[in-house]
Amino acid sequence: MESMLNKLKSTVTKVTADVTSAVMGNPVTREFDVGKHIASGGNGLAWKIFNGTKKSTKQEVAVFVFDKKLIDKYQKYEKDQIIDSLKRGVQQLTRLRHPRLLTVQHPLEESRDCLAFCTEPVFASLANVLGSWDNLPSPLPADIKDHKLYDVETKYGLLQVSEGLSFLHSSVKMIHSNLTPENIILNKSGAWKIMGFDFCNPSVNPSEQEVKYVCKEWDPNLPSLCLPNPEYLAPEYILSVSCDPASDMYSLGVLVHAVYNKGKTIFEVNKQDIYKSFSRQLDQLSHLNPSILVNLPEEVREHVKLLLNVTPAVRPDADQMTKIPFFDDVGAVTLQYFDSLFQRDNLQKSQFFKGLPKVLPKLPKRVVVQRILPALTSEFVNPDMVPFVLPNVLLIAEECTKEEYTKLILPDLGPVFRQQEPIQASNMILLIFLQKMDLLLTKTPPDEIKNSVLPMVYRALEAPSIQIQELCLNIIPTFANLIDYPSMKNSLIPRIKSACLQTSSLAVRVNSLVCLGKILEYLDKWYVLDEILPFLQQIPSREPAVLMGILGIYKCTFTHKKLGVTKEQLASKVLPHLIPLSIDNNLNLNQFNSFMAVIKEMLNKLEAEHKTKLEQLHVMQEQQRSLDITNQLNISADQQVGKANNQTDKVFDQDFLTGSIEKQENGHVPKQQGKKMSLTLEEKQRLAKEQEQVQKMKSQQPLTPSSVTPAGPVKQTKDLTMTLMENMSSLNSFSNAAPKPAVAGFSPVTSMPGSLGFPASVDNMALNRNLQNGLNSNTGFQPSSFNMGPVNPNHNFFSAAAPIGMNKMPSLPSPAAMQNFNTLSSPPAMLQQNSFSKPTSDMTSLDNLFGPQKPKVSMNQMSQQKQNPWLNQFATPQASQTMSGNVTQTGMAGQSTFGVQSNPFFNPPNLTQPANTMKNSSSASNDLKDLFG
Repeated sequence: MESMLNKLKSTVTKVTADVTSAVMGNPVTREFDVGKHIASGGNGLAWKIFNGTKKSTKQEVAVFVFDKKLIDKYQKYEKDQIIDSLKRGVQQLTRLRHPRLLTVQHPLEESRDCLAFCTEPVFASLANVLGSWDNLPSPLPADIKDHKLYDVETKYGLLQVSEGLSFLHSSVKMIHSNLTPENIILNKSGAWKIMGFDFCNPSVNPSEQEVKYVCKEWDPNLPSLCLPNPEYLAPEYILSVSCDPASDMYSLGVLVHAVYNKGKTIFEVNKQDIYKSFSRQLDQLSHLNPSILVNLPEEVREHVKLLLNVTPAVRPDADQMTKIPFFDDVGAVTLQYFDSLFQRDNLQKSQFFKGLPKVLPKLPKRVVVQRILPALTSEFVNPDMVPFVLPNVLLIAEECTKEEYTKLILPDLGPVFRQQEPIQASNMILLIFLQKMDLLLTKTPPDEIKNSVLPMVYRALEAPSIQIQELCLNIIPTFANLIDYPSMKNSLIPRIKSACLQTSSLAVRVNSLVCLGKILEYLDKWYVLDEILPFLQQIPSREPAVLMGILGIYKCTFTHKKLGVTKEQLASKVLPHLIPLSIDNNLNLNQFNSFMAVIKEMLNKLEAEHKTKLEQLHVMQEQQRSLDITNQLNISADQQVGKANNQTDKVFDQDFLTGSIEKQENGHVPKQQGKKMSLTLEEKQRLAKEQEQVQKMKSQQPLTPSSVTPAGPVKQTKDLTMTLMENMSSLNSFSNAAPKPAVAGFSPVTSMPGSLGFPASVDNMALNRNLQNGLNSNTGFQPSSFNMGPVNPNHNFFSAAAPIGMNKMPSLPSPAAMQNFNTLSSPPAMLQQNSFSKPTSDMTSLDNLFGPQKPKVSMNQMSQQKQNPWLNQFATPQASQTMSGNVTQTGMAGQSTFGVQSNPFFNPPNLTQPANTMKNSSSASNDLKDLFG
C-alpha cells in the first residue's frame, strides 16, 4: 500500500512539475488555469495538450504547449527555424475561421521556456487515437488507449477533413502541404479539425482565375520539425518540386488508408535517400497492388485509387470528394446536418427533428452523446423548437446512465420544465413530459423531482386543455409508486379531486375516478377513509360511468388487504351512499347487479363482524356475571363467618372480659384508647365475677353428642309411684257422667294441637330429679293478668332436654300467634282433676308413706331460684303469656322437664271448685296391698 501511495505521489509530482516547468512564466497562465496533460498533436506530436479553463468565465479550453527543451539538442539557428515554423503554423491557424478548422481561443504566447496558445476543448489528435503515443503523459490515459473509432465517426471525420480542404482550396486559395493524423484534432464533441499550418503554401495570385503555388525544395539537412512528413507528401513535391491543391488530395488518400490500417501509411520513406524512395514509390503507384487497399471499405476503394494517382489532374478535388456515395451514410449525413443546423430556419429544423428519432437508434451512444446531444440542447433557447427537440433529448436520456443524465441532460431540462409560453408550445411540452414521466422520476434526483418535475404535473392537472388533463390522469398511475407520499397526499390528490369536481368534461371526471382507484394502494388506510370516501359523496353528476367509477373506488377500498373499510364506516357512510345510487334510473341491469353484489358483500361482512362482536360481548358478560355471583357468594360466606365470629365475640369477648383476657394470654396488649375509663367498685366486683365465670366455662369439657345404642328389653321392676299415679288418674273417671258446667270465665278446651299443655304424669325419675334438685313440685309461677284453665294432659310441650345453664330455650309462639286463652274452657275431665282438692293431702300422705321425705324449701332457696338467670327468663311477660301452669324443674344430668300439676297457685281466685267424692277407694287400697304385700 505504501509503495502504491509513493508511486501515485511521484506521478502527481512529476505531472505538476512538467506543467509548472512548461507553462510557468507564459502569459497564457494569466488568463487561463492549466490542468492535466491529456494528449499531443501537431507536426511530430511536438505540442503537449492540457486541459484548461478560462479564469474569468470558467470556460473550458485546451492549452497547447511547446516545451523548448525538446530542441535543446539543435543548434541555435535550427532552434530558431523550428520556433519560426511553429509560430507560423499557429498564427496562420489563428487567422483562419472555419468549422472544420481548429478554433483558437487565445493566440500564441511565447516565454523563455515555451510556446503556448489556447483552443476549443480537445480530446486528442487522430495520431493518438490511431496508436501514436509520443509526448503523451505516463501512464497513458485510458480513454485514449481504449478509444476505438466507429464507422460513422470515421466516415464523417473524413468528410469533415474533405470539407476543410475544400474551404482551404476554394476559399482561402491555400495548400496545407502537411495533412497528416498529427495535424487532425478530435475535439470534445468528436469532430475532426485541421491544424498544423506550419508548411502551408498560399497562392501567389489568389485574385486570378488560374492560381499558382510556389513549392520549396526538400532540404534533408533541416531538422525534422522544419520539414513536412514525407510519407504523406505527393510524389511531385520531391520529384518535380511542384504542388497544387491535388497534392493535398494525395495526402487525403494516404490519410484514408492510414485510418483503416491503424495509422500505417502506404509506403515507408527513407529520409536519408528520399529521392530514391519516391522514385520507387512512383513505380508502385503506377501499378497499385489491390492488396494495399484491402482493408478499406469497398465503396471508397476506387476513390482512394484516384486520390493516389500519379497524375495530379486525375485526382478528385475536395469538393468532389464530399459528394461521393461513401459519405451518403445516414449517420454521416445526420451529423453533417447538425453541423450546419445554425444555417437552417425553423421549418427545416422542425422537419429534421421529427425524423431524428428514427435515426438515433442507429448511431453509437458515444456519437449521440458527444455530437448530437449538445446540438439538441442548444436549441432549447428557441421556444418554438422545444416541442420538436424535447422528444429526441428524452430518447437519448433513456440510453444514458443516471450520472450521465444528471450531468449532461438535466441541467438543460430545468428551464424547459418551467416553460409556459407560448401556450401552444407549453401544452405540447407538458404532453411530452407526461409521456416520459417514468423516465424523469427514475433518473432525476429527488430534490429536482420535488422542485421541477412534480410542479409540472400539477400544472398539467390545472391546464385548460382537456386533452392534457386526460393524458395526465391516465399517466399518473403508471408512476405513482415513484412519487413520495407527502407530495401525493398534500399536492397530487387535492388537484385530482379538484379536477373531478370542477371540470365540465365527463371524460375528465371519469378519468379522475379511475386514477384515484388505481393509486389507492399507495395511500394510507385512514387517509382513504377520511379524504377519498367522503369526497365521493360530493360528486354532483349521476352518469352511469361516474356511478361505476364511484362503485369501483368503494369496491377497491373494501376488498384491498391494506385498506379495508370498518363496519362503522360501512354502516354510517358507505352503505347509505351506495344504496340510493344503486337504484338510479340511468343504470342498466348489469350495472345494477354490480352495485348489488358489492352491497351484499358489504352487508355480509357487516353482519359477520358485528355478530362476532356481540357473541364475544355476550360471552364476556356471562363470564363477568358468573364471576360476580361467585364473588357475592364468597362475600356472603365471609359475612356469615364474620357474623358468627362477631356473635361468638359478643358472648365470649365482650368489652373488657374476654378481649383483655385473651389478648393478655396470647401476649398481646390491647391498644390503649385515647382516654382511660375509671371503674366504680361495683363494676370492678361485677367484672371479677364475670372473669371467674368465663374461666369456668373455658375449663369445662366441650359438649359432644353421644351415640345411644338401643338396649335390649330389660325387665324393669314395677314402679309403685307410677302405678299409684295411674290409679289416682283412674279415680277421676268416677266423676259424674254428665259434663260439668264450665267454669265462669273459661270456654271449653279440647285437645288442640299447638296448645300449651304439659303431661300430668311424671315418671319416677323425674320425681327423683325434682327431689335432688331441691325444688318443690308444687312450686309454680303466677301469671300476671293472665288466667288459663288446665290444658290437655296428654300434650307434651318439651320433647327435648336442654342443658342447665344455657340461655337458649325452645322457640315459643309469639303472642300474636297464640290463641286467646281467656276464652278457653277446660274439658270436664280436666276440671275434675284441677278441682279435686282432697287428694292433695292424700297424695302427700302417700308420698310420706312410700317415698322419701321431701325436704322443705326455704324462702332463701326460693329467692335463689328466682335469681337464677336462665330461670328468670320465664318471668318475662312473654313467658308469662305462654306458661299456664306450675313449672317443675328437675335438674339431673343437665336436663329439665316441665309439667302441669294441680296447684293452688293456678286456681284463679274466683274459681269455685265443686266437691268431688272418691269412689272405689277400696279397690285402690287392694291394689296397694297387692303391690306391697
